[in-house]
Order: sequence, then structure tokens, then C-alpha cells
Amino acid sequence: MNNSQKIGLNIILLGLVSLITDASSEIIFPLMPFFLEILGGTAIGTGILIGLIGGLGDSLSSILKAVSGFWSDKIRRKKPFVVAGYSISATSKIFFPLSTNAGHVAIVRVFERTGKGIRDAPRDAIIADSSEEKKGRGFGIHRALDSAGAVIGAIIALLFILFFRPQTGGDELLYVLRITFFFAAGLAFFALIPLIFVKSKPGKVLSKYKVGFKNLPRYYWFLLIIIGLFAFGNFTYMFFVFQTSAFFPAEWKYITPIALYILFNIVYTSLSIPGGNLSDKIGKGNVLIIGYGFFGLTCLAFIFSIALPLFIVGFCLYGVALAFIDSVQRAFISDIVPPELRGTALGTFHMVIGLAALPAGIIAGLFYDINPTITFIYGLTIAIASIVLLTIFLKTNEAIKACNPGVNAQK
Repeated sequence: MNNSQKIGLNIILLGLVSLITDASSEIIFPLMPFFLEILGGTAIGTGILIGLIGGLGDSLSSILKAVSGFWSDKIRRKKPFVVAGYSISATSKIFFPLSTNAGHVAIVRVFERTGKGIRDAPRDAIIADSSEEKKGRGFGIHRALDSAGAVIGAIIALLFILFFRPQTGGDELLYVLRITFFFAAGLAFFALIPLIFVKSKPGKVLSKYKVGFKNLPRYYWFLLIIIGLFAFGNFTYMFFVFQTSAFFPAEWKYITPIALYILFNIVYTSLSIPGGNLSDKIGKGNVLIIGYGFFGLTCLAFIFSIALPLFIVGFCLYGVALAFIDSVQRAFISDIVPPELRGTALGTFHMVIGLAALPAGIIAGLFYDINPTITFIYGLTIAIASIVLLTIFLKTNEAIKACNPGVNAQK
């Protein structure tokens, strides 16, 4: 097998790992708002509870993303972090169906996200190393497989709901959800199998750069501030799901939101690779602006959504937005830092996103309990501000040099 084939195999294997893991997660998390609603027992509103659970694990474990990225660069070994992270996440999911109150769910969520914190930066560094000339395409392939897993997981969740057909909430739905979550937990362990075949050679020791946060280029930090701002408005998708459920009668309350969530993931999956390819051609910053714009349009659609056609439009726009944001942000970061600092840069990127998740969820939840429309106005406002700042950033000479396709950024 030649080198290019090995590179392709690495990306496909990591994509399969993400596909299975995301299938497992997306069986659980689209149903989580209803699980939390049944468990109840809290003095806070449902909106704040959803935002808190959605953001808590990401924020509390996010510092691990920077730590694992730094140490994977330091010891020049990335695969052990990836294996450990996926193993922790799989084991944690066993405890979701055993939860008896929202506090238990929050604790399990923290441990599940801890695994994600350990694995994400080293895994993304392996992907970047395995797709040197076409990082947009490499990350696009990985995100496409990841979101394909989300489609599969959401379909499985829908099939469980359709098979058991809970007509009301309460104990009947709780029983169905626990069975569904146990199935998802078992599925997560199959994601560890493709990891066996992933090849990650120790990185070369390069004398020009020492591993450390202070050696990251200045324009990297400017870009990170903009990405972090957008993360404050990029609240958990559970708000879109829960908002949709409020407009349908009991027999469709749980089925329609999941079906629309499947539609979102189909759009996301189908556009992830084209979005990555487009970013390699016209520049990652330009595609990122487009993605932020589509997220703003998503929030705008949900401001006025009161019927099924508008919800369909909203979920489709959301799929386009994330297809143009998720993979491109990582490829953008990978492009503008030296190869030997990618783990550190990506880890810090993930940390910033994770730290923003908790306040983003709480703010969105507070607004949601006052009036759901305010939540989506908030997201739209942050998206517009991010577009303006990113446009200014791309117009600076240093940023243009660093971000043009095919140009190697130097400090």
C-alpha cells in the first residue's frame, strides 16, 4: 500500500469511528429533552435545564482538549489519547438510562464529554496530518461520515419511538427511552474496533518551533476570538428539537422533531464534503462566513416558524450551516499554524468552543423560558456580529497571507 492509500485509510477509519460513536450519541441526545422533561424535579425552567445539560459537559471537560492536544504534541503520540477518549465516552453512556433525575444526567454528561475532550484534538491532528494538501476535503470527509452516523442514530431513535408508540409522557415514555438508551450504549463500544487499524506515527522533532501556547501565531488568536464569539450564539440543537415539539399534538410530539432532525443530518452529511472542497478552492474564511450566514438564517426561520413547512426550511438551513462551519473551522485552524503545533492549536480551539458552550446554553435557556423567540433572535445577532468581525479579519494583509488556499502560513 502506498503512502496516499494509507492517508486515505486513516481518514476513513477515523470517520467510521465517528460514524458509530455519533450514531450512538444521536440515538440518545435528540430524545434527551423529553427524558429531562419527564424526570423533572428541578426548580429551574425546562429551557435553562436543556441549556445547562447541553453545555455543562462541553464546558467542564473542554480544558482537557487543550491539555490533550498539547501533550500529544509534546510526546509526539496521538493515538493513545484518541483510544482513551472514545473508551471513556462509550463506558459513560451505560449510565444515561440508569439516571433517575436531572442531576444524574448532568454528571454522566460530564464524563461522556470528558472522553470527547481527551480525543478530539489529537484525532483532528491525525486527520490534518493525513490530508496535508487538502485539509478542507479531509475534514469534510470525516465530518460527512460523522454526520452520517447522526442520520443513522436519529433514524434508530425514531424507529424505537414508532415501534413502542408511547401515546403519552410519564412512565410509558420513560420506559421506552431507557430501553433506547441502553441500546445506544451497547452500540458505542463497536466504535473502538476501527481504531485498532489507525496508523499514527510519532511526529518529527522540528527545531524551528517549540511546543507551547506562546508559539502559536498572533493571527491564530485573533481568529480564535471570532470563533469563540460565534460559539456563544451557537447553542445546542436541543432547542430546535424542543421548539418543534411544542407545535404538534401528542401523537406527533416526539415523532416530528426526530424526523426533522434526521432531515437536518441528511443535509449536513450531503454537504460536508462539498463544503470542505469549496473551502480548499475559495478560502476557508470565505466559506466560514457563508456558514455563519446560514446559521443566522436558521435562527431567522425559527423566529417565524409556526407550521411544518417553516420547520422543514429551518432544519435544512441548519444542516447547510453546520456543513460549512464544523469541518471548515478545523481545517482553517490547521492551515494557519505550523504542523508541529497542530495538536496544541486544535486543542485550544476545542477548549474555547467548549468553554463557550455553557454560557451559551444558559443564556439561550434563560431567553427560552421568557420567550422562545428571544433565543433565536440572540443566535441571529451573534451570527451577524461574527460575520462582520471575520470579514474585517480576512481583509488584513497578514490574515490574507495566512488564509489563502495553498499558502503556508508562517509566523
